[in-house]
Amino acid sequence: MKNTTKLKNILQLYTISLDMDDEGNFHLTVIHKRDRSSATFIDKAYTTVIGKAFGHMKKKLKVEPI
Repeated sequence: MKNTTKLKNILQLYTISLDMDDEGNFHLTVIHKRDRSSATFIDKAYTTVIGKAFGHMKKKLKVEPI
């Protein structure tokens, strides 16, 4: 699955904040639109933080009934 598709799916359920620190690490924070829970993912690669956020979203969907 391409990163743009993953990002589109993430944005359906989460508000995101993407930042980069002085060392070049990406910080992706996701905030759930309904329950306002949040998680932050940090890595050197944009692809990796998107993948971690997508995996987090899939785990959260398995736990929560829709």
